[in-house]
Amino acid sequence: MADPKGFLNHGREVAETRPVPERLRDWNEVYVPGSLLPIISKQASRCMDCGIPFCHNGCPLGNLIPEWNDYAYREDWSAAQERLHATNNFPEFTGRLCPAPCEAACVLGINQPAVTIKNVEVSIIDKAWETGDVAPQAPERLSGKTVAVIGSGPAGLAAAQQLTRAGHTVAVYERADRIGGLLRYGIPEFKMEKRHINRRIEQMRAEGTKFRTGVEIGRDIDATKLRKRYDAVVIAAGATTARDLPVPGRELKGVYQAMEYLPLANKVQEGDYVTTPVSAEGKHVVVIGGGDTGADCVGTAHRQGAASVTQLEIMPRPGDERSAGQPWPTFPMLYKVTSAHEEGGERVYSVSTTHFEGDEDGNVQFLHLVEVEFVDGKLNQKPGTERRIPAQLVTLAMGFTGTDRENGMVEQFGLDLDARGNVARDGEFQTNVPGVFVAGDAGRGQSLIVWAIAEGRSAARGVDRFLTGASDLPSPIRPTDRALTV
Repeated sequence: MADPKGFLNHGREVAETRPVPERLRDWNEVYVPGSLLPIISKQASRCMDCGIPFCHNGCPLGNLIPEWNDYAYREDWSAAQERLHATNNFPEFTGRLCPAPCEAACVLGINQPAVTIKNVEVSIIDKAWETGDVAPQAPERLSGKTVAVIGSGPAGLAAAQQLTRAGHTVAVYERADRIGGLLRYGIPEFKMEKRHINRRIEQMRAEGTKFRTGVEIGRDIDATKLRKRYDAVVIAAGATTARDLPVPGRELKGVYQAMEYLPLANKVQEGDYVTTPVSAEGKHVVVIGGGDTGADCVGTAHRQGAASVTQLEIMPRPGDERSAGQPWPTFPMLYKVTSAHEEGGERVYSVSTTHFEGDEDGNVQFLHLVEVEFVDGKLNQKPGTERRIPAQLVTLAMGFTGTDRENGMVEQFGLDLDARGNVARDGEFQTNVPGVFVAGDAGRGQSLIVWAIAEGRSAARGVDRFLTGASDLPSPIRPTDRALTV
């Protein structure tokens, strides 16, 4: 146990963010560099090493949180990163991007602010990179088996790294021009600088993983030919079919899906553009959708110099405290102020868009909305609450409905889909096609980065068993867990 009185002696301290006026002038991560390490030992000491560590259950990866908290408290960074990597391939990703269901399940959180698990995690891994403790782990021998991984998001990368380390020859196919999936083009730079992805890719290359960018399975390569070329295939292509908003005026110029808007801003940071083709500069911006992707659009619009930013959400405003229906240790739906929301803008709850209004040139100018309420489980509009707000750039951040059906991959493989439009699979993450597996959002539906990594690791075990008849690879997800979504 780190410190028997740690949780009594120290209150919760979180990472310090840079002043808003400063960070709006650049695209760097919002946190003050180096601000965590001086406080992290005390924060790790707040972990009580519970008899039943519910943080394990809250984390889909089953991270060994009390163990690496203890090492962090003692500043044994080498041992801490070893325990961290035992269950998580990419803690620098989750430490920055995961909403931390582990903290919601922290026993200390019953009556005190929870342990800052995410901050401890990211401090450990950043220190490990600094000291050179993160090294390639090439396999001692090759199995002679080949695996293709379709998609290079967190699920695909986790599966590829596990399978490479097991001795298989792995090639990752990515339809974009760079590796990383939504980590690369869906997550703004101010939430995670892409250097973190780049150095992991170099580690994986040194271990033996091959990468093929600019190749879309189903269009550039027929899926049936890919299946014949490799001994096994892992589909980790994500749930990329965005939910649309079929209202009058949707066709107006200036109305974009979030994943049409966000990647362009990231491409500017990659040096592909001098300025983004779709900019919020000087415009009244409306973001439809109250989740994390919507917040990413808000922060991006702020940095592009929007005249105003309004975020709309059809659901009521969440509460500040747990409700009776969301008791500890479940993950509660609480009112959350992200770094993007700290930077300005307005959030409007319980409203629904009725239509868009444009000018004579076909550019969106206004968004018409109405207040709504749930009555007996049905969504009803409130008469007399209609109004319009300025909207010269609108982004739709309403989630995703399933895997891509337009590129032909699903049909060419002959894959079965479940009732939600995801690729169906069994307890070993294998689809109805022998040797073809699925992991991440493509099989699970839209979910969290921590679930994606857990699914990639679990699918890798299924592939390894398929290829060799047995596997020593860990599987953090049991078949029954796949129905549980945070």
